[in-house]
Amino acid sequence: MNIEILHEQGDEYIAKVYLGTFGEDKMVEFVDSLGMATSRKEKWVIIVSSMFGCPIDCKFCDAGKSFQGPLSTEEIIAQVDHIVKNHIPSGNIDSKKFKVQFARMGEPALNDNVIDAILEIPRRYYVKNYMPCISTVAPAGREEWFEEILKINHEILNGSFQMQFSIHSTDEDYRDFLIPAKKWTLEEIADYGERFHIGGRKVTLNFAVGSENPIDVEKLRSIFSPEHFAIKVTPLNPTLNAEEYDLINVFDEEDGNKLPIVSEMRDAGFDVFVSIGDLRENEIKSNCGQILQSYLDDRIKEV
Repeated sequence: MNIEILHEQGDEYIAKVYLGTFGEDKMVEFVDSLGMATSRKEKWVIIVSSMFGCPIDCKFCDAGKSFQGPLSTEEIIAQVDHIVKNHIPSGNIDSKKFKVQFARMGEPALNDNVIDAILEIPRRYYVKNYMPCISTVAPAGREEWFEEILKINHEILNGSFQMQFSIHSTDEDYRDFLIPAKKWTLEEIADYGERFHIGGRKVTLNFAVGSENPIDVEKLRSIFSPEHFAIKVTPLNPTLNAEEYDLINVFDEEDGNKLPIVSEMRDAGFDVFVSIGDLRENEIKSNCGQILQSYLDDRIKEV
C-alpha cells in the first residue's frame, strides 16, 4: 500500500515531517528523524501515527482536534515504507538502533493493528537492531492489548521493547484535566511496568513539564521503583492546544537539567533523562498534529 504525500517539511539531518493521505481526507503525520544522532547508521527514529486523529484530546496535543478511526496494519507500515525507501530501497537497515515509535497521531493502545505492525516490521526489512516504542496514556479497558505487548517484549524482543507511559503529573485530578479519558491509575501502571521490565531498558515515565503540573516526588517514589522505572522530562511543546489552555513551558532552553524537579527525582534514585531535543524541531512543527492543523487552516483560507 502506498501513501500519497500532501506536504513535507523539515531537514532530513534533523527531522522531516510528512503529511500523507490514504484518500477520503483521512490524513496522518509521520516523522523521519535522527533522534539527535549524527547519522542513520548510528540511530534512526521513525515516528508513525496509529490513528486518523486521536480520540483522547490531551490538552497539550493538536492531534485530538479530529478523529476518524484507527489505521490498518498496512496503513501503519506504509508510513515506515515511505521513509525507508527514501534512504535504503533494499530495506537492509544496518543502524545501530532502528527505533519505530508509535507516538505520533493516535493512542496506540486503542488500535489492535499496532501489534501486527510491530511484528511485521522485522519481517518486512532486514533490521540489525530493532526497537519498537509505544508511547501511551494507558487507556482503561485495554488489558488484553497490554498483555500482548508484554508477551512480545518477553518472548520475542528479550526486553529491548521501549514502553513509555505519558503521565505528566502525580495528581490524578490534574492528570484527568490533561488527559480527559478513562485510564489506569498510577498504581496500575506501576504493577504492569514491574511485570513488563525483565532487565535492560527500564519502563519510562514521561513528564511534559508545564508551570502548573503538580509533581510530588515522594508520592512518585512510593508508587514506582527506580529499579524498574526511569523518568523522561520534556518541555511542554508549543502547540495550539497548549496555547489555548494557557499551558506554559518552564524549561530554559539550555538549563533543563537544572530544574529543581529534575534534581529531586534524581535524589529519589531515578534515572532521569532530560529530553529537550533539537530546538529547531519546533520551527519544523514536528509536534503531534501541528502539520495537519496548519494544512487544514491553509485550506480554509483558500476557500
